[in-house]
Amino acid sequence: MNENKIPEMLEEMIQISRGAGDITLKYYDDPEKSIKIKNDDSPLTKADLESDKYIADKLEELWDIPIVSEEKYADYDLRKNYTDFFLVDPLDGTKEFIEGNGEFTVNIAYMKDKKPIMGVIYTPATGVTYFAAEGFGSYVEDSDGIKKLPVTELESDKLIATGSRKHTTYLDSSFMKMNYIENVIPAGSSLKFCRVAMGYAHLYPRFQGSMEWDIAAGHIIAKEAGCKLLDLKTMKEPEYNKESLLNNYFLVIGQGLDVSSIKIPDIE
Repeated sequence: MNENKIPEMLEEMIQISRGAGDITLKYYDDPEKSIKIKNDDSPLTKADLESDKYIADKLEELWDIPIVSEEKYADYDLRKNYTDFFLVDPLDGTKEFIEGNGEFTVNIAYMKDKKPIMGVIYTPATGVTYFAAEGFGSYVEDSDGIKKLPVTELESDKLIATGSRKHTTYLDSSFMKMNYIENVIPAGSSLKFCRVAMGYAHLYPRFQGSMEWDIAAGHIIAKEAGCKLLDLKTMKEPEYNKESLLNNYFLVIGQGLDVSSIKIPDIE
């Protein structure tokens, strides 16, 4: 693939994500990150806020399109009229950022008709960019250049999953036992979507709370890599811009894996 063929809007989103990533790195080695605790007990840093402002300013310079961000979004009475919008997580994996393990990302998705049609996940600590657009495909760019996803194919005799480095629940344990999964690759932030999209893991089960901005970019990147994302309440693809921006539990299923072969624990 020639990089010049990347759709113009997606290319702009990639560059904005990288600029935001540079901002986060200014604080990465700073022990005085001015950490605050938000109402939901999650941490907030100056890096979150500055990255968010940078992304919003850049997007607004280029397009007259609403923005829904982790740090700022309109009430549903206004949001429900959006036909398209940007969905942004300016620093996904704040706990990873604070701990210094490198597994934090900048996520930007362009949404239309309640689904993501373009997405970028940028990893500032490594300089790796994942990106996709509907009908265009899914790609990763690292020091070796641009590669189409998936980059490898897994055998299906022994399933490999990816999951949170921080949290596991009894549902996670049940899912692994029911599907005879012994190998679980831990990952932070939206990088779990990328592990499946790359072909490094068959499955990413999510039996914990998450928000729409956590998953939108990963959704399109995984989907364009041939994966499926299944809302475990509706048993369909997730829809976005709901009145509540909280996601249902979901499952990312790798390319070529039969959904009907996967056992799901009772989540009621």
